[in-house]
Amino acid sequence: MKNPINLFRLQLMAALIFTSFLANAQDKSVASQSQQSIFPKGRKAPESNFTGTAWVYPLIEADSAFNIPVANVTFEPGARSHWHTHGGGQALIAIDGIGYYQEKGKPVRILRKGDSVKCPPNTPHWHGASPQVGFTQIAVTPNAAAGRVTWLQPVTDEEYNSKQ
Repeated sequence: MKNPINLFRLQLMAALIFTSFLANAQDKSVASQSQQSIFPKGRKAPESNFTGTAWVYPLIEADSAFNIPVANVTFEPGARSHWHTHGGGQALIAIDGIGYYQEKGKPVRILRKGDSVKCPPNTPHWHGASPQVGFTQIAVTPNAAAGRVTWLQPVTDEEYNSKQ
């Protein structure tokens, strides 16, 4: 006859191992879901205005009644926009990864999930991902009638890598 205490211990250990396995699998599933954007990547951003690879997915198109275009922009690590301005300014909302934002003459600002930036109208600036981690943002560009975007020169590696 088997010892009932040893059998109980064996069943308890098996139950604990199984429970631990399920919890670990669930944690990995939740982690992988949190790293996926809720929006598609969209179309590849033009190389004439970006260094590296970035994608733009329009969320709200401007029209005569609602002149505030909104887009989801995804940057691969090291990707960034060129210097540019917006006639109506721009607001950025960081939704994933680590991003960089810089206005002309100011230090680079690090952006993380939940951060936001208001860029004043006609202020030269650029934004993109950190060198090692990609970045996803929501870009809100109000008053497109005042000039949606004016593209300027590329951000140099020295500008990109400086933290002033």
